[in-house]
Amino acid sequence: MYILGVAYKQDIDDCRESPALKVMENFKKEGSIVVYNDPYIPTCKYKACEYCSVELTAENLQSADLVVITTMHSCYDYEFIQKNSKFIFDTKNAMKNVEERENIELL
Repeated sequence: MYILGVAYKQDIDDCRESPALKVMENFKKEGSIVVYNDPYIPTCKYKACEYCSVELTAENLQSADLVVITTMHSCYDYEFIQKNSKFIFDTKNAMKNVEERENIELL
């Protein structure tokens, strides 16, 4: 799982009370390998786990079975994300302007 955005809202550096942390915890409990990218939050702790932001690259996106957009940061290139991801859960309607939508599920 590749989580995009752990800040609790767009373009800030605060992950307190972020729903993304609970998403990460639940995927991890189910046995998933979970990584995240957030340009505003290089590291974050949640319960007993500490996470470090990984670079947003084509290779990292392509290696993930699922990309989950949990924060709609304005610096993300959503077309790049779509082109390099197998499947995307978009929880923020961040991909609304992306024309190719076959691998995007709006939640």
